[in-house]
Amino acid sequence: MSGTENSLPAPDRTIVSERSLPFAPAEVYAAFADPRQLARWWGPAGFTNEVREFDLRRGGRWRIVMRAAAGMEYPNESEFLEVNPPSRIVFVHLGPMHRYWMTMTFAPEGTGTHLTWHMQFETADEVARIGSFIAKANQENFDRLGAVLSETNPSVR
Repeated sequence: MSGTENSLPAPDRTIVSERSLPFAPAEVYAAFADPRQLARWWGPAGFTNEVREFDLRRGGRWRIVMRAAAGMEYPNESEFLEVNPPSRIVFVHLGPMHRYWMTMTFAPEGTGTHLTWHMQFETADEVARIGSFIAKANQENFDRLGAVLSETNPSVR
């Protein structure tokens, strides 16, 4: 796998998480594209975030510090590879804990959105080791995203 692009999909190195949300793709996309909103929902339940850099364009950087309820800090750095509003974002998570390529798609589904996160890791061993944690954490991300979107648009539940 090269440093900036993911190669052909490898099922043993891939985690796919999906959720249908009752909000338009532009609204769901905006909740990621706006660092203030993103800081409120990114990460598993119990985490808070400090967005230190967010340059949503090809080649732009995203640096965030995630804080667990117990106070542990987890700095993360990513580079955006593709930004196609409001339907697709691709980034490489550079670390420090693990490296993966994320493709986020925001597909229209009736009046809502089908959100898909396709994460490809460097090795099958890493997915075997952290896959169940990541899959659960992604669903918690989606729960938090839905809650933030419900606050900004209370007519949609």
